[in-house]
Amino acid sequence: MKRLFFNSILMIFFAASLILGQKHVDVGVDEQLGEYIPDDARFVTSTGDTVNLKSLIDKPVLLALVYYECPGICSPMLNELAWTIDKVDLEPGRDYKIISLSFDHKENPAIAAKWKKNYLESIKKKIDPEDWIFLTGDSVNIKKVTDAAGFYYKPTKDSQYVHPATVIALSPEGKITRYLFGVTFNPFDVKMAMLEAKAGKENPTITKVLQFCYSYDPEGRSYTLNITRIIGAIMLLGVGLFAAVLLFKKRSKTTE
Repeated sequence: MKRLFFNSILMIFFAASLILGQKHVDVGVDEQLGEYIPDDARFVTSTGDTVNLKSLIDKPVLLALVYYECPGICSPMLNELAWTIDKVDLEPGRDYKIISLSFDHKENPAIAAKWKKNYLESIKKKIDPEDWIFLTGDSVNIKKVTDAAGFYYKPTKDSQYVHPATVIALSPEGKITRYLFGVTFNPFDVKMAMLEAKAGKENPTITKVLQFCYSYDPEGRSYTLNITRIIGAIMLLGVGLFAAVLLFKKRSKTTE
């Protein structure tokens, strides 16, 4: 009877994983916590210098995968990041640095320089330009990083991109330790993400909930509540509890 009960629960969780799990992410994020940024990915800074991305990561890093001419969520996200720099109780350059990396291979250092200037001017806190780095690169090197980070996007017919909004926390060794989703950030969450990154500690808890509850809406270019997935989870939980109760009652009768 114990084995029957155990097997039934296993089948329920297996069914849940099939319904709720993502076999392949076309647009979105497949978290790669504990993985590392590639050693050989090379990009160009806003001043035209070619650099190795890994060599820039010598302290905790907030990595923003964006494209600078994005008409949608990238600008609000970077604006929010600039606002958060002012609010968070850490000093850029001393405690952490920020790297914005364009996943649009058509963008160049001049575009990166223009947007870097705009965002740096919006920050009230004193920040060295070297502590918020804006990068561009070719499609090969971009793919190395986006694949390693589990960040997936698609081009559209109007030469734009459908993509998620996330900032990735990296340890000083380049290890992925946390994902911060959306276009608004809680300064406390950012501070904790940087402290965790400094310690090399991975934290998937909150991001897993957000990844489950929200899906990217390509038409509205925003995250929307995934009702189907939530209802499916509730139904499976209900079936599981019902089966467990029946098995428990049956077991109780056989032992009387």
